[in-house]
Amino acid sequence: MKPLRRHTLPRQGGFSILEMMISVLILTIVMGALFGVLDVGQRRMAAEQTKLDDFQEVRDFGDQFFRDINQIGDPNVRLFDLSGGTWSPALQSPVINDSRFAIGLVKIDANQIQFEASVNGISTVQSITYMINGSGTCTLCLQRSQVTKVNGSPLTAQTQNWGTEVNDVQSNPIFKYYDTTGTQITTLPVDISTTAGANTIATVKTIQINLRVSNPEIKDLQTGGSIEGTFEGEVSLNNCSMASTGQAMSCQ
Repeated sequence: MKPLRRHTLPRQGGFSILEMMISVLILTIVMGALFGVLDVGQRRMAAEQTKLDDFQEVRDFGDQFFRDINQIGDPNVRLFDLSGGTWSPALQSPVINDSRFAIGLVKIDANQIQFEASVNGISTVQSITYMINGSGTCTLCLQRSQVTKVNGSPLTAQTQNWGTEVNDVQSNPIFKYYDTTGTQITTLPVDISTTAGANTIATVKTIQINLRVSNPEIKDLQTGGSIEGTFEGEVSLNNCSMASTGQAMSCQ
């Protein structure tokens, strides 16, 4: 009778508790780094999207401004036969109060401009104002008002209807004005309520706009500062104002 032989299985290797802990630690570090990279990427994408949105906002607003300015002072008094009456000096004439005429510039300031123009394509004169905090409810908003002109003072008799706006505006001044010689008009505000003011406004030939908006909620990952969007432009006026004493229309 043969004796029974015991067969032992080869010893199988495995991870010790220490090895498993080290593996988990390494995996945690790798995953943490990966999630960190993903988080930075997401925040960078959000920052770039915000920057793009801000730029698009100010660009659209700037385009609207240029379209309005290109129509300033139209239709003006030169399109009508006024030989049967007198209108000069224009500042004292009822012509500038007539809703059929767009007198052009009415008031200029560092962060406000008011003028008359036909911007709706049907020759109806509109009173248009661009102003920081025009509605009184948004201190960093550049707002736009457009209303149909009514018979009365272009400066005081027109109501306001605030609409389109740019938020988080940081630039000051927004508007700069230059006369026909290229000299900047620095004494502001100026309006047509006085002869001196009307004569100054009548010399304005070029308007510059500088819009810088800054979103305080999202930071630039490289600089640590707030995301900014900027827009700069310049436009020359075809018709400035017929409110200047003795001038049918200036800036010609």
